[in-house]
Amino acid sequence: MKESPKKEKSLFYRWFLNNQLTVVLLNVFLIFLIVFLFSKIKFVFTPINQILGITMPPVILALILYYLINPLINVLETKFHVKRVISIIFVFIIIAALLVWGVMSLIPFVQNQIDSLAKNWPQYWDSLNKSLQDLFKDPKLHVFKDRLADANAKFSSNFEKSIDHILPQTFNNIGSALSVVTNVIVILLTAPFILFFMLKDDKKFKDSVVKFVPTRLRRSATDMLTEMSQSLSSYITGQLTVAFWVAVMFFVGYLIIGQRYALVLGIAAGILNLIPYVGSTLALIPSLVIAAFVSPSMVIKVLIVFIVEQTIETRVISPIIVGNKMQMHPVTTILVLLVAAGMFGLIGMIAGIPIFAILKIICTRIFNWFKRNSTWYDEQDIKELDEPKNDEIIKK
Repeated sequence: MKESPKKEKSLFYRWFLNNQLTVVLLNVFLIFLIVFLFSKIKFVFTPINQILGITMPPVILALILYYLINPLINVLETKFHVKRVISIIFVFIIIAALLVWGVMSLIPFVQNQIDSLAKNWPQYWDSLNKSLQDLFKDPKLHVFKDRLADANAKFSSNFEKSIDHILPQTFNNIGSALSVVTNVIVILLTAPFILFFMLKDDKKFKDSVVKFVPTRLRRSATDMLTEMSQSLSSYITGQLTVAFWVAVMFFVGYLIIGQRYALVLGIAAGILNLIPYVGSTLALIPSLVIAAFVSPSMVIKVLIVFIVEQTIETRVISPIIVGNKMQMHPVTTILVLLVAAGMFGLIGMIAGIPIFAILKIICTRIFNWFKRNSTWYDEQDIKELDEPKNDEIIKK
């Protein structure tokens, strides 16, 4: 019996109904449609935003402390066979004792330096302006002198307007100030309890999250959560450790050269160092202003301290403590900082990189799943996904 010839598929079927690119574009369109619909009913999510605004600050603080304290708890539990709860209580007692010592001895000294710096800052700023004006007395630099005078006048005018605008509203905003203080107190009181249960039930937390995932995806979800946790742990512990040593190096360096307010400037440098690439440079500005008030030689000494600190940090401390655990190219890091700073300001600059790292892990795993289940890639590409990485081989 003669077989009937197969009917050739139409052009519409081949280019639209049976085309993978069309399917992908339709899925992208559906995603944007869903986002658009959610934007039209965003008032429904207002209570959720309020709940997150209340609960997330203590959770974030507890999470940061968790990644700092958990390695010590694990060492006490595994190597010294101390029960986990007892280890947690012991570490909490030590931290509380250090906080009491800091409040009783360190904070008053820092406060005195801050008060003195705030009192003398206008004098330092005026001295810097006069030095710059003397520098630009040369007729060849007349254009720069005019621009400097205009910029200084605009800055002074804006500063005075800000003060005139803020002072009348000070007493009207007492309620807001009390609200902020209350929120800070609530966060500081709530975070230790959240931290305690995070440390106590850290092994149960991942299982409790994964059990809501479908069975066939649980292994992948567990690996993804582990990778995200390791990435956050590396970033948080690394950045805070580097910031601590940066503060110490600046403090010691300023003490050696006799710079004023060495402790405050060192602490400020450590805090600002949490902003990648630009933090230490920002911390250098007030130190240079104060040094300019003392003498030109002090400015040179401050710059030498900065160069020495940057050399030690970039060549020794950062490679040892942080390394390249985030696996991010410097150009990518700079672009992330620019976007995060433009969208969310200072908080974006600090939190942009770890958030980007988490999104990168999620997107990479989704893309790898697509490669395994798509016909667009050959067997060699899929085989590379299944091969263990060098660090995984070393661990095994």
